[in-house]
Amino acid sequence: MMTIRNLLAGLALALASVTCLATDINKASQAELESIKGIGPAMSGRILEERKKGPFRDWADVMERVKGIKQATATRFSSGGLTVNGGAFALPAAPATTPVAAAGPAATALTPVKKP
Repeated sequence: MMTIRNLLAGLALALASVTCLATDINKASQAELESIKGIGPAMSGRILEERKKGPFRDWADVMERVKGIKQATATRFSSGGLTVNGGAFALPAAPATTPVAAAGPAATALTPVKKP
C-alpha cells in the first residue's frame, strides 16, 4: 500500500521533472529555443532580436513583439516547455455574458395592444 510519504515523494519528483523541462524565453540560448518543437532558426532569431530590446513581460508581450507568435503558436510552444518568466501560456478568459431580453417583433407580439 502506498504511504503518504511515497505519494509526496513521487509528486515532488514529477514537479521537479516538469520544472527541468521548462525553457524560459528570457534566458534561453538559440540552441535551447530551437529545442522547442516548432522553433527553428528563423523564429529563434526573431525572439532573440526582440529580447535585445528588453525582456518579455508576459505571453501577451511575446505575441505583440514577435512576428509569427499568436495564441495557437504560443499554446504549442508552451506545451513544448517554453515559458515567459516561469509562466506557461493560458488562453485569456472569455468575457462573461449576461442574458439580454430580446427586442423586436417577437417581444412585441406578446404585449397586448389596446384598440381605440
